[in-house]
Amino acid sequence: MPRINMFRNDWFVVKFLLASFFIFLVLGCASEDVTLESPEATDTATSVPPTATSVPPPATSVPPPATSVPPTATIEVVEKYPQTVKDLLNRDVEIAQVPERVVALSPTALEYIYAIGGEAVGRPSSANYPEEAMGVEGVGTAYAPNFEAVLSLNPHLVIADSVIHAQPAILENLTGLPAPVFMAGAGSYGDVLMALENLGVAFDLADEANQEIDRIQSAMDSAKAAAASDITAVVLIADRDNSLYAAKNTSFIGDVISEIGITNVAAEQPDGGPFPGFSAAPFETMLMWDPDFIFTITPAPEPAPRLSTLLPQIPPLRGLGAVRSSRVIELSNDLALRSPGPRVDQLIETITDTLAQ
Repeated sequence: MPRINMFRNDWFVVKFLLASFFIFLVLGCASEDVTLESPEATDTATSVPPTATSVPPPATSVPPPATSVPPTATIEVVEKYPQTVKDLLNRDVEIAQVPERVVALSPTALEYIYAIGGEAVGRPSSANYPEEAMGVEGVGTAYAPNFEAVLSLNPHLVIADSVIHAQPAILENLTGLPAPVFMAGAGSYGDVLMALENLGVAFDLADEANQEIDRIQSAMDSAKAAAASDITAVVLIADRDNSLYAAKNTSFIGDVISEIGITNVAAEQPDGGPFPGFSAAPFETMLMWDPDFIFTITPAPEPAPRLSTLLPQIPPLRGLGAVRSSRVIELSNDLALRSPGPRVDQLIETITDTLAQ
């Protein structure tokens, strides 16, 4: 019995020790698991920085759209065509569109077009100015237009001459054209200004036309300031027989010198001779007038002698005051007679320079 109790006591001790070892082992493993996980958790916590500052705030990346669309403005479109414009014969000319294909029938008409910044597709073969128009197709002469050539160019507008083409026969042919015809010549200084103004409207080039008008009027103002109130003058031209004719105020050049303020001694003379607006000026009449200045025009091109050089050689005229004082001045045939128009300022300046002598 004592031996059995001893064995039992020993077995109890063994079981106790085994149980204690098992508990220690479990606790040790649990402690090891915690220890193994702690470094991993620590590494994870420190390997990834806070994400709060990794993406910048987008608040200012997109501007507010409140001002991206401006308020809608009301634009009024003004239609300028078709429009009706007065020509120099006081006719109403209806123009359907901006004239891009324009035919000029006289040198004066051609100069008007280019003076305001326009261009022509047809011109009179007798024109010699401006230079940029010399390559344009010819449509006959100013006094004999080729209407078939005009039609072949399909013009939007035809500019005829109110001085040359006002005769009923020519006017009838012109009005029969399918294109509108605007009459613009230069019978006077005022005609030039009116033609520029009205053609500026027709071509939608009013600003350019007004610049030309201002330039011409400035030259006229200077001439008026240089002219004394008692100055007298005559403008002479000679025919093939060397007969003299004096410009009346109804001629272009006569109107110009009258506009300047010069007294034209031939203003009230009756019409006579081959030149419209001119009167016969025989030697005895010239001696009676005895003007302060004599302006001359030579229709024949050079090398034909100028009338201004021939006049002092005529014995009856050598006693004239203008001849003795060398106040006989040649004027441009183109500017004064053949193709008067927007270059009238050059004509005025020649006269102004003469008055300053």
